Amino acid sequence: MSSIEANKAIARRFLDLVSEHKIEELCEMISPSWRMHGGPPALPEGPEGIRALFGTFGAVEQTWSIEDVIAEGDKVVVRAKNTCAQASFLGIPSHGRQQTFTAMFIHHIVEGKIVETWRNADDLGRLLQLGARFEPGVPKAPT
Repeated sequence: MSSIEANKAIARRFLDLVSEHKIEELCEMISPSWRMHGGPPALPEGPEGIRALFGTFGAVEQTWSIEDVIAEGDKVVVRAKNTCAQASFLGIPSHGRQQTFTAMFIHHIVEGKIVETWRNADDLGRLLQLGARFEPGVPKAPT
């Protein structure tokens, strides 16, 4: 298997393990210095970052379905859809609503370990599915 194909398999496995909530197996897939961009702020590096990430979820049932995997060199891009049931998201209660949203991940993989992950997800769409409402701010009067 070429390194690109091996890296694609690692990226697919990453989302499978997220769906299965297998935190310790995810910790084995990443480097001790792993970092995530576009996730919750101030995640620690490495396995503690994975554990902290899952600590932000609370009780969740989720399934990731992969729609595209594109790789070049040591980077793999995954476009996926998540269907989940979670008590709340970013403080907005779900009231039992199922949420579906899309996301893209870019994994930097070196020697079989994910060293960095970039996440870009439709978090706004997810909040709207939960019934969140946004109101425009009132501009401050000049002083």
